[in-house]
Amino acid sequence: MNLFTASDILQFAIRIEEDGEQFYRRAASFTDKAEINHLFNELADEEIRHKKVFTDMLEKITDIRPPETYPGEFMDYLRDYIDGKVVFSTDLKTMADDIKDSVSALKFAMGRELESIAYYHEVKSFVPQKHYSQVDAIIMEERRHFAKLAEVLKNQKQKDAK
Repeated sequence: MNLFTASDILQFAIRIEEDGEQFYRRAASFTDKAEINHLFNELADEEIRHKKVFTDMLEKITDIRPPETYPGEFMDYLRDYIDGKVVFSTDLKTMADDIKDSVSALKFAMGRELESIAYYHEVKSFVPQKHYSQVDAIIMEERRHFAKLAEVLKNQKQKDAK
């Protein structure tokens, strides 16, 4: 039994990208290191582009929605599910607890990128095959995000060791 439809999965992806953009903007404010600040803002901009890809895909998919007790109930449920369970969390307390400095911000972001990659691999099985190449492109970008974060982390650790 599939609990979610293809459009639900794309709504999840859109929310992940929204939350990712917010995370990177906030993470940029946690660091006084110009290179890291620039990277986080760059990644936030890329999350906006990813959201557009998924929004465009969503516009081409039609699914039947379950009955609602009020307009928007199902989408409210999906948003709450995403915010509490998947990849990026908009919970500032969690982020503040996990991020103490630039190095922990980079590590936190790397973990979220890996979670995004795993999620998008799963997404492919729920979207029409004609969209596979778009999802693959997002996966490749998420991998590039991870690689950029890893490189900056390596550089930062080397600077801190000096």
